[in-house]
This record gives sequence, structure tokens and C-alpha cells, in this order.
Amino acid sequence: MSSSSPHRRTSHTTPHRSTRRRAAAVALAGVAALVATAVQSGAATAAPKAPVPGAESVKLTPSQRAELLREADAATADTAAGLGLGAKEKLVVRDVVKDRDGTLHTRYERTYDGLPVLGGDLVVTTDAGKTERVVKATRAAIKVASVTPKISATKAEQQALSAAKAAGAEQPDADRAPRKVIWAASGTPVLAYETVVGGLQEDGTPNELHVVTDAATGAKLYEYQAVHNGTGNTMYSGTVTLGTAQSGSSYTLTDTARGNHKTYNLNRGTSGTGTLFSGSDDVWGNGSPSNAETAAADAHYGAALTWDYYKNVQGRSGIRGDGVGAYSRVHYGNNYVNAFWSDSCFCMTYGDGSGNTHPLTSIDVAAHEMTHGVTSNTARLVYSGESGGLNEATSDIFGAAVEFHANNPSDVGDYLIGEEIDINGDGTPLRYMDKPSKDGASKDSWYSGIGSIDVHYSSGPANHFFYLLSEGSGTKTINGVTYNSPTSDGLPVTGIGRAKAEKIWFRALTTKFTSTTNYAGARTGTLAAAGELYGTDSAEYKAVQDAWAGVNVGTRSGGGGGGGTSFENTADVAIPDNGAAVTSSVTVTGRAGNAPANLQAAVDIVHTYRGDLVVDLVAPDGTAYRLKNSSSSDSADNVNQTYTVDASSETANGTWKLRVQDVASRDTGYINGFKLTFP
Repeated sequence: MSSSSPHRRTSHTTPHRSTRRRAAAVALAGVAALVATAVQSGAATAAPKAPVPGAESVKLTPSQRAELLREADAATADTAAGLGLGAKEKLVVRDVVKDRDGTLHTRYERTYDGLPVLGGDLVVTTDAGKTERVVKATRAAIKVASVTPKISATKAEQQALSAAKAAGAEQPDADRAPRKVIWAASGTPVLAYETVVGGLQEDGTPNELHVVTDAATGAKLYEYQAVHNGTGNTMYSGTVTLGTAQSGSSYTLTDTARGNHKTYNLNRGTSGTGTLFSGSDDVWGNGSPSNAETAAADAHYGAALTWDYYKNVQGRSGIRGDGVGAYSRVHYGNNYVNAFWSDSCFCMTYGDGSGNTHPLTSIDVAAHEMTHGVTSNTARLVYSGESGGLNEATSDIFGAAVEFHANNPSDVGDYLIGEEIDINGDGTPLRYMDKPSKDGASKDSWYSGIGSIDVHYSSGPANHFFYLLSEGSGTKTINGVTYNSPTSDGLPVTGIGRAKAEKIWFRALTTKFTSTTNYAGARTGTLAAAGELYGTDSAEYKAVQDAWAGVNVGTRSGGGGGGGTSFENTADVAIPDNGAAVTSSVTVTGRAGNAPANLQAAVDIVHTYRGDLVVDLVAPDGTAYRLKNSSSSDSADNVNQTYTVDASSETANGTWKLRVQDVASRDTGYINGFKLTFP
């Protein structure tokens, strides 16, 4: 018989667009596409919404969650029919979140004719059995002419191996035979193969490269790395209590109070589980990296802190929400300067750093890696392009959140990632949330094309957003660290506090984001979350708008200039592929005389190839003002920009239209929102 026993230890001290018509969009279309009941629509700014009573999620026990999943699974056929899915489509339940008022947010994967649909995931929100909202990863109808491939699986596998070799993989091999799938994450759904390539990456990290190949043409559609990396360093967390298990006179690093999380010693190996740490004295480590137990104690402690944060703050019991713990592996490889999360083993793995003297087992790194697991079991943000940047930022955000929540006097909370690493040799951290560009590579703000850089750097705008939302802009000192956070538009942002910012991001992650969410979709999702939690006329909702505007995503709460009168239409309008122009309209009232010379037109369009689009602002008398021309060299996704128009010759009152036309074939999208602001 074993029993739980507290343990005390001693104190111790990236993707490139090569063609115009790339088959796989880096920041994919159809992000956070809401049905009409989920958005405010109309000719002018909709009336503010009060907070949704009971909108905050409840803490489900594993058994309660399992019962909700069983109920949802039993109703998948009815749910699919209610959503208007095709006869060959089926839903597979993956996760569920329940609000205090009984509202359910059920996350599904999709199959078509028995094949997995990649990019077909969706979240259905129901209240008393009635569908209130649907968030889809793609708006395209799932339908292919045939599920019989024209190329062989062998050819697809060869292409995948070539891609891995080109990325510097060592001894790549296919982990399993390519599987047939429907690729729906960009453009028109097609039959494809998905091949997973194993072996090792260039730096010694295990390789799980997913390559998607068109089953008709053999063209590579997409690739992404499933092993999610992060970097940190041993944090001197002082004397801490660890959860262990006792059997007879022996103890093991098995945390029976936290899903039986275990910590193993790989002893410089790079595969397998390793050996479970055990001992007779229930004392682990001595504060020195030369003692193998020291890194194990840090990793075990970090996992416990992360478990407690998600359970006690966010109401999630374990990474999957099922009460089952992952496990940790320390002492991976030789001089391995990294740490990573892997879905295939459901585990965190830590190297010992340069010279095997700096184990990467800090609090924020442990939380970062475990959060990759949470993301994988909720939104499943694809680890590439803008969604990959949001995936990394989510891990940084909750890495910081766990560090603050731990309230460890030896490692106080901060908005620095890996601040104890000294990997740069000068005492600087790995990443900065208040001004990401201080690391020399991360980006402070969104720009067209950000999805083409490494996900650890494209995470910058989301990290920056979270800091601004939590603390606001400008200079301030927190826990002894001085920050000075700028904004892209030069206007100030007032923070709402970290606790509220964490709640908003977690609710968006678990009930609004999908596998293909990009920055525009993240703004939509966090605004929806803030509206539900605090109301659309709240300071929190406006702060979300302002913080995103501070990183060049969308407009301010008062319009493009931080003030003025705005008229908005947030109803989705589908844009026909290579078809007729469509419009989104707002009716301006109560304005005397003519429009200003600095009229602000905020355009939010989700599209897989913005170069196809011609965008005009049409005045009430029919005069068109060109906002954007089409361009074959403009290969980015989406249009999320505020344009300044000299409309001083136009009467202000009347119906203004945003007119959009797709003038080339193969790429799709929709108008997500249109706002006209009179400064």
C-alpha cells in the first residue's frame, strides 16, 4: 500500500511563403466564425450588452466532465443535423466547458466519410439545449469529389521525409504509414495524406513533423512541428514541499494528489520513459545541478504549481480536464539547451543546458510546457503561422500567471520569460512581455506577414497584448522589475489587472479559439469572452479593444484615434470567390454637416489571400473611396487595418458601405467587421 507524503528539499541555488498560391495559409481562414446570434449586427453600433450572468466557468470534477462528454457523444448525430452538416459528416466530442448558469461549450472534431477533417473543428455553445453560438475553424462546406487518392501513400511519405531533411532533421523516419484525411484548414477542402516524421530535429529535440500532401496532385499543402519547445533555467525556489508516494520504506516522485504526476530520469537518454526517481529518505536534491535529483525536484515542483493554478484559478483538473496527470522527464540528452512538450507521450521533457549545469526546470518553463498540453487539448492551435504564435504566447502567458500565483519569495512573479537562464551570457531573460522586441527578434505589434516568422517571435504581439491588458502602458515597477511598455499607436492603455486578463484569455482559449485562430480571431475571441464576463460596455471590454489596438490589431474602443463617435456593423458577410462585390453597411445619424477630412474606416476582413481583394468605402451619394487595390504580390492573409479618408465633401448622415470584391480565384474569406469613426 502506498500513501501520499509531503517532501521537503533543501534550498538550491520557423515557414516561408514561396508561391503566390500557397496551398496552406499560414494564418488560416474561417477564424472564429460566429453564427448570427453570436455577434452584434445592425446599421450602427449595437447597444451594449451586460455581463452574462453566470458566464464564468465552473470547476468540473473528472466524473462530472466525463458525464457531460458522454451526454454530448450520445447526441452527436442530432447536433450534426442541427448544424446542417452533410450526410457524410460526423462529430467527435473532444472537450466541454460548463458555465455557472448551465451554458455548455462543447468542442468537436469532424470526420467526413470516416476520414479525419483537419481544420474542421468547432465549438458549439448551448443553453438549455438550444444552440446559441458556433465557432468554426473553417466556414467552407466539407465536401470532396472522391476519397480515392490519385497518388500513392509512398509518394506522400517520401515528400514528408524530404521536408524533414530540408529542416535539418537527423535520421528522419515515418512514425506510421501516411493516413488519409480531409484538409480543410485553408481554401477548398481536399483529400490529402498526413504523414508524421520522427527521428530528431537539428538541435536534438525529438521530431514529430506533420506533413499534409494533396492526394490528387502530390503538392505539399502544409507542415507543422508537433513538439512544442520552450526555454528556461533552474530557478532557485528555496525549500519547497513536493507530493511523493511511499511504499514500504521507499519513496517515489509520484504526486498522488495531482493525478499521479511522476518525474523520471532519462540519464542523458533521448527516448523512452526513463527511471522513476525513488529513494529511502524522501529528500530530493541538494541545490546543485551535479545532483541528479535537483532538476527532478524543480520539475516536480513546477508541475505541481501548474496543476494547482489550473485547478484553483481556472477550474480545470489536469491538462485534459480529466484529473489525470502528465509526467516529467529530466536529464534529456547531453548539453541539451531546451525543454519541450510532446502530445505523443503526454509529457514534459527538460534538458540540462549548456555544460549540463543549468537544467531547464524553472517554474515558468514547467508552466509553459504544461500549457502546451492544455492548448493541445482545447483550442489545439496549429503550431505554425499566426496560430503557432498564439500557441506560444498562451504558454508564455500562463507561464507568467503560474509564477505570480506561486508567490514564491525566491522566484517572484514577473513578465519576463526565462529570466534566470542567462542563456545570453549577460543576465537578460529569454523574452519580455512588456516590449517583446527587446530580445532582438520578437515583434511588438502585428503586421501583415508576421505568420511567416518563427512562432517564438510571432508570439510577441499576444504577449504584449496580455501585458498591456494586465498592467497598462508606460513605466512602472512590479515586484522590483521596471517595465516600460509602448503602444503601436502611441496612445495609452489602462490595465485591468492580471487576474481579469487571465480569465479573459483562458475563456477565449477554451470556448472561442479553434485550431486555425489567427490574431484577428484572437481579438474577436477575447472580446467575446470579455463581453460575457464583464459586459460589452464595461471597462474590461474596452480595455481589450485598446490593448489589441496597442499592438496594431483592430481599433480602439472609441475608434481609430482613441475617441469620437463610431458606427459599426459586426455581422459576417461572405465574400464570393472571384465573384460579385459585397457590402457591409452602417447608417450614420445625428451628425451635422459634412464628414471630416480624417474619417476613420476600420476594416476587419478574414481571408486566405488578401492580394485578391479590392476594398472601397462608399459614401451615401455613391462616391467610392479606394482603400485597397488588389495585388498579386500581397500574399498575406486578412485585412485588419484602419484607413483615414478625406470625406470632407460628403454629407455625414446616411448609409455608408464597405464594398469588397474578390477578383481572383481559389482563396476565400468574409467581412468580419466594419467600423466608421468620426473623430
